[in-house]
Amino acid sequence: MTAPAAPHPSASTQPLIRVDDDPSALPREAWNALLAQSPLPSPFMRLEYLEAMQSSGSAVPKTGWQAQFLSVWEGDELIAACPAYLKGHSYGEYVFDWAWADAYQRNGLDYYPKLLVAVPFTPVPGSRLLARDDEARSWLVKGLRALSQRLEASSVHVLFGDAQDQRAMAADGWLARQQVQFHWTGDGQPRSFADYLQTLQREKRKKIQQEQRRVADAGIRFETLRGAEISEDDWDFFYQCYTLTYLAHRNKPYLKREFFTRMAQDLPAHWVMFIARDAQGERVAASLIAIDAALKAAYGRYWGSIRYIPNLHFDACYYQPLAWCLQNGWMRFEGGAQGEHKMARGLLPVATHSSHWLAHPQFREAVADFLAREGEAMEEYIDELERHQPFKGEPG
Repeated sequence: MTAPAAPHPSASTQPLIRVDDDPSALPREAWNALLAQSPLPSPFMRLEYLEAMQSSGSAVPKTGWQAQFLSVWEGDELIAACPAYLKGHSYGEYVFDWAWADAYQRNGLDYYPKLLVAVPFTPVPGSRLLARDDEARSWLVKGLRALSQRLEASSVHVLFGDAQDQRAMAADGWLARQQVQFHWTGDGQPRSFADYLQTLQREKRKKIQQEQRRVADAGIRFETLRGAEISEDDWDFFYQCYTLTYLAHRNKPYLKREFFTRMAQDLPAHWVMFIARDAQGERVAASLIAIDAALKAAYGRYWGSIRYIPNLHFDACYYQPLAWCLQNGWMRFEGGAQGEHKMARGLLPVATHSSHWLAHPQFREAVADFLAREGEAMEEYIDELERHQPFKGEPG
């Protein structure tokens, strides 16, 4: 289903803005071509990934994600696009605005629905406003505000965007927010994990070695599978682990099994799975990372186990992926949202960014004041973290 986000001008020099409630209505090749020329592409912004979120039932209206994908066209040419969702909650976003929603409610106003530009359940920085050029990107920004007004949304939020996204929205008067994640970066030179450990301070190195030794002493060995090497049975086992870990925390898993089926079919080259086996050869845990060979970047995503083994989580989710990245000469491993404990494993603080537009002028002013104070505190926090880096000298 498509509709214009706002009345579109009759002048032939001005583009058509369109809204689709199903990402599969958009052309994959054209979307992915825009992504490929963006400053910070990632596999999560490929249209196949976003289609799978919806077709699997993971990000759909029933779970609070109503697709409103915005696209800008010059005739038959797609010149800009972004994944947008109308939302009635703030789950699965990782940029927290619960306090804003509470403030609206206490003043008798509705914060939901809101319009969100993001990859569902995926806090990975990257380009969000895919565009041929700055002018096309500015049409997206205008279209988002027009769409939010048509849908009577309180606000629009663009999460984990790149620098071009930030500039386009700042020029339109949006509010900027900064948070922090923890990433490892390398120099592209292959090396062993043992060599990498030698670059860490002695205390940090000994702790990691002790944790890995305990896992090994429990009889655990890891099997690494990439792309087509991951069988359907492996995917089934991984999903069992993933589901059990969510249930152990009394939560339902965000992603359906069909989502991973689609990933195996449509984007197999973008996945590496680490399977832990015990001394009897039985599988006991699995972790999954996404990869981008062009960028030499890896992204920690999901993990789970069928029984508890001390320190297995750290080994499966950090040490095995880091070792794989090092051995293959990759440049970056992103450990996901939050977690100061990742610093002790060599992942350093990196600022992430989001942009926000609020329709209510008084609340916009209040949030702007809050973000200014939060931003100063975040800068101090990042500076403090950087003073406690875990390497002997400059990480290599």
